[in-house]
Amino acid sequence: MRNTKGVLIGLLSVVLIVTIFSFLGQAQEKIYIPVISKGFQHQFWQAVKLGTEQAAAEFGVEITFEGPESEAQVDKQIDMLQAALSKNPDAICLAALDSKAVIPLLEQAQAANIPVVGFDSGVDSDIPVATAATDNIAAAALAADKMAELIGGEGEIAVIVHDQTSRTGIDRRDGFVDRIKEAYPKIKIVDVQYGGGDHLRSTDLAKAIMMAHPNLKGFFGGNEGSAIGVLNAVIEMNMEGKIVVIGYDSGKPQMDAIRSGVMAGAVTQNPIGIGYEAVKAAYLAVKGEKLEKTIDTGFYWFDKDNIDAEHIKPLLYD
Repeated sequence: MRNTKGVLIGLLSVVLIVTIFSFLGQAQEKIYIPVISKGFQHQFWQAVKLGTEQAAAEFGVEITFEGPESEAQVDKQIDMLQAALSKNPDAICLAALDSKAVIPLLEQAQAANIPVVGFDSGVDSDIPVATAATDNIAAAALAADKMAELIGGEGEIAVIVHDQTSRTGIDRRDGFVDRIKEAYPKIKIVDVQYGGGDHLRSTDLAKAIMMAHPNLKGFFGGNEGSAIGVLNAVIEMNMEGKIVVIGYDSGKPQMDAIRSGVMAGAVTQNPIGIGYEAVKAAYLAVKGEKLEKTIDTGFYWFDKDNIDAEHIKPLLYD
């Protein structure tokens, strides 16, 4: 009897040890993917974060989501990317603030066989295995068409975008400016400025442009912070209804301004979809799946006529 008990206890001990090591092995095998965004200061990035969390839960991966306080802090984002690489992750998701400055670190990732997935903003390199983003050139061209329609095809307009270093800043500027130049010869772009995605700085820039160009008929703000800055400037200078304001992204201030008529409309991306597709692509890359280089997450024009439409509401965030 004692021998039987001893055997049973021994067997149970072996089973317990095997179970513990199996559990530890599974815990260690969980895929880790750091997600490095452009920042946190806009509601847009909170919506992107929600999408990354949805994908992480669906695919059973561990993620971290971080970004600098300001979209002007390129050096800080590079430090974050360096720190993420030092943890030897399974893959990395990156929305680059500077499409060229990050390339040396992406080369390190490639050398270490760490797949890189771009999201929102690509880089000037073939290293990313995929990039989940809006077609920003086409989206900004749509904003240009709407601007031309709303100002009657002629007059002076201005542009504020977040930067001239990220792929999104460059593409939104060029998509808008090039479309105006190609299709609307009677419209003159009098100024293009860069507000770093900061609404206070963008407000000051917009006010200066409006004072320098009293005949201004329209203003395009190329991201959430830029658009809110333009909106604030128009309100502070009592130019509501006199200057057509078109934005990019959504968020409560823009949604409220569109409902009230101060902002004519905006192009919205699919921020939750951007975050979701980035983490999904990183997971598939770790698993060795072949990916499309570009994952187009879509865009839509919204104004007071369709802001509550069923296909638009999921893309807006407040």
